[in-house]
Parts: sequence; structure tokens; C-alpha cells
Amino acid sequence: MDRYLLIVICLLSLPLYPCISSSLGDQARDRITSLPGQPKNVDFAQYSGYVTVNEQAGRALFYWLIESPASRGAASRPLVLWLNGGPGCSSVAYGSAEEIGPFRIRPDGKTLDLNPYSWNKLANLLFLESPVGVGFSYTNTTSELYTMGDQKTAEDAYTFLAKWLERFPQYKHREFYIAGESYAGHYVPQLSQIIYERNKGVQNPIINFKGFMVGNAVTDDYHDYVGTFEYWWTHGLISDSTYKSLRVSCDFGSSQHPSTECNRFLDIAETEQGNIDPYSIYTTPCNNTASLRRNLRGHYPWMSRAYDPCTERYSEVYFNRPDVQKALHANVTGISYLWKTCGDIVGNYWADSPLSMLPIYQELIAAGFKIWVFSGDTDAVVPVTATRYSIDALKLPTVTNWYPWYDNGKVGGWSQIYKGLTFVTVTGAGHEVPLHRPRQAFILFRSFLENKPMPTELNSI
Repeated sequence: MDRYLLIVICLLSLPLYPCISSSLGDQARDRITSLPGQPKNVDFAQYSGYVTVNEQAGRALFYWLIESPASRGAASRPLVLWLNGGPGCSSVAYGSAEEIGPFRIRPDGKTLDLNPYSWNKLANLLFLESPVGVGFSYTNTTSELYTMGDQKTAEDAYTFLAKWLERFPQYKHREFYIAGESYAGHYVPQLSQIIYERNKGVQNPIINFKGFMVGNAVTDDYHDYVGTFEYWWTHGLISDSTYKSLRVSCDFGSSQHPSTECNRFLDIAETEQGNIDPYSIYTTPCNNTASLRRNLRGHYPWMSRAYDPCTERYSEVYFNRPDVQKALHANVTGISYLWKTCGDIVGNYWADSPLSMLPIYQELIAAGFKIWVFSGDTDAVVPVTATRYSIDALKLPTVTNWYPWYDNGKVGGWSQIYKGLTFVTVTGAGHEVPLHRPRQAFILFRSFLENKPMPTELNSI
């Protein structure tokens, strides 16, 4: 139902629509009139604010909805939830401000440019800062920041969706997808599984889940690490002897934490690699990047910082501005704090993380959902070899064998279509594919939504 028709109904005060009237009031309060430094030619609606997912503890998740332009059929386009990983990194900082959102923050940290390849041209985008302790999301029970994990994150995200759809009823029953990258390789399939299981037996479910896509995603500990070490070696980042020692000493099939011997060889690998950006091995770092020692220690802190070509710094300036926070209806607690792209506490105290997402893939593939996996091929953190080993472990029949796909006469990457899953690589892209290759990522997203193979013709747009 069109939102303007709902407004008319509410004005008529028909008794059948009291909840609609309330939801429209909540929407109006969340409407972003304009962001500081925003270009003048913005033709789409934006909303942001909080949804409380646990009243007792005071857990509230921050969201930012960026709709498609009305001229592109916003009212009929699907809704896509985007999640970043970490654990502990902000979907506002990365997904929205650096990758698939409509704005890019300029180096002055004050003004915004439009992204010509924003995904909101194809879908309505919902960015969620999750779990609490990430970005503007908060809890009134501080001890919870030390107990977050996969299960609570997934449950809170589901609660968020259910409550958010009450605030935005026009998206109920709308075609819905989940997308993300990095440690969201856990978040996305886990949330997808919860939605699938709770939709069972429900006719015309409110959350009309159709499928998911993930990029450079943490998937299966054993295959991810085997593929990562192989990538380092085949790309000349480590010596033969270090590669062999890592393969012998780092057994991640049964434990989430590296052994002392494994850590010793990770130290050696760090020294051998030198000052490169592991998230994008062929580009110059903005400054000294986070060391591999931090990246591979403890519970997946290797996901705690995304690729940093300096854009991350612009985000920290922009989103810490009081006028920006006011425009976004953020930081409502009134407590002065430093907004960060990744939380200091959450990622270092992670309560639970299954060793593999492959059983969830098998369940959702069997249920017939659309599943796409993509990989930038210059990422050494969750590299293409890691993803290929994980997909291979599913033992899916091949429908279309490995082939190049094209963008304006140039190879944009390669793809293979399996029964129940499509895999796509993006050549020259690092850990954040839409940051490095925005046009190619746009083509990828369009193909995903249309459920069409990646283009083999020379002119793809």
C-alpha cells in the first residue's frame, strides 16, 4: 500500500488503522531532511534511527534506510539489508559510506559526493550497525558488550527486522535479500536461517526472504585458512618454508585459536610480507596497515579493520560531527563518545562462533533460495582461494563451468554456476569489492537481483 494513501487513511481516523497511524508517526520522526554537506540533486528518501531489540537490557540498534529514487520505482523495488563484519565494524562506515551507498565523504570530512554506482538505483538499502557496541548502536547494560557473539547478533537482527517492519509496513511482504562481506559471512547466512525457519508454514510471510549474497566472506575455518596460506604463497608474499610450516602448525579444523607454534610462524609471515595492505595487496597503503599479527590472533580479529585507502578516516571525522549526528537522529543517549568505524570492545570479546557456515548453506540451498558468493581477487585476508575451497567442500554439481564475464570489452572477473549457488570473482578488487571496483560491483548486484548469469557480451551496461 502506498504510504501517501496510508496518510489519507490515518487522517480519516478509521478504527481499522491505528497501528498504521503510529508507524507513520515513527517514520516521520526518522525521516532525514538533509545531511550536512549533501549535494543538492538528491532524489531519494532517507530514514535513520533506532529500534530497541531488548527493552530490559536497553539494547538498541541503529539503522539507515536509503530508498531508491521514486523515478526508479522505489515502491516496487526489493529491500536489501547490508551487514558488515568485524566482528564489530560499522555498516554505516563501510557499506554505506565507502561501498554501495549513494554518498562518498570527501577528504575534508565535511562534504559529500554522489556515487554513480550506488546500489540504491536497483534496490532500497537498509544498513544496520550490529551488534550493539558497533557505531551508534548501544546497550544500557555495559556488561553485554563483553558477551556478544554470533547467536545473539543473529537473534537481535531478526528482532530488529520484525520491529522495523512494523514501523515501515510498506515493506512487509516486499521481496527481501540480505547482503554483506567479511565476517558477515557468518551474520548473513545465520540471519537467513532464522528467517527461513520462522517462516516455515506461514502463508505470505511478512519477511519475504528470497536469498542472500556475500563477498570475501568468512565461511569455513579449515578451508578459509588453507586457502589463505596458499594465497600468500602463490602470490609471493611468504617463503616456501613458512608456507609449509603454517600448513603443518596451524590446524584450524578443531580449534578457533592458533597454537603457540602457529603464532610463531604467523610472526615470520608478517615479517616476510612487509608493509603491504593485506586487504588490497597491489595498492599503496594510506599508512601502516594493521599487522597480520593482530589480524590472525584471538577470535577473528583479522576482520576488525577493513581496507583503508584513507576513506575510513574521512568517515570518522564526518560521523563524529554533532550536526551530522543530529541529522541522522543518532547518539540519542546524550553521552559524549567517539564514534568509530569498528568497536574497541565487541570484536575482542566474542562469545560464540561456529567453525563452519557450510551446514547452513546446505540447508538453504536445499530450500531453494538464491545464493551468490563473490570474491575480490587481490584480498589476502579472506582471499579467493579460501572461498573456492569452501565452496568446493559443498560438492555441488556444476551447471555452467568457469567462464570470464565482461564489462565494456574487458574481463571483469570469472564465474561458475553450481546447482543452488553462483560464484563470481571481480578482478583487481580487494576485500571491499564495491570500493575497489564500483562499476563491476554494480553489474554483479544487478545480475544477482535479476538472477541472470554474469554478462558474457562485451558491452554489459
